[in-house]
Amino acid sequence: MRKLALFIYTALGWKINGTFPSEVKKMVVIAAPHTSWHDFYMGLLFRSVIDVQINFLGKKELFKWPFGWYFRKVGGIPLDRFKSENKVDRIARMFEDHDTFRLALSPEGTRKKVDHWKTGFYYIALKAQVPILPITMDFGKKEHRIGRPFYPTGNCARDLRQLQLFFKNVEGKFPERS
Repeated sequence: MRKLALFIYTALGWKINGTFPSEVKKMVVIAAPHTSWHDFYMGLLFRSVIDVQINFLGKKELFKWPFGWYFRKVGGIPLDRFKSENKVDRIARMFEDHDTFRLALSPEGTRKKVDHWKTGFYYIALKAQVPILPITMDFGKKEHRIGRPFYPTGNCARDLRQLQLFFKNVEGKFPERS
């Protein structure tokens, strides 16, 4: 599968800049900008090319028949968005249940243009005591750029400003939403 993914990835003209820290077994991976459903298959291709297990969350409705088996097979975890339990706490506990758990999240929380990132990913990493790994989804350059693991300090505003610098001038599939 990896060879097929690599063939498709390079045929589409994409490249990877940086090295994924595969020795880090638990982390929150933030991929941005998230502007299109195309991000999903490009993320799957990227993950296959670097040959690293990365999970993602999806609304539980996506995990019903006929596609539920597929989303689980590719590392998806269903999330009940309407449960009254604190989602940050629930997701942070997932890290305790796995020896290796790298969770990909979109800091925007949507494919629409946003002025401010959601902070859930940050507080999940802080609570689970895991680093945040920034990865660009730059459709302009056709590049996934891998940053360095960033350990949240608890100063959310300062840490977010620092993380957002990594994504400066990165173009999503639909630049008007970036």
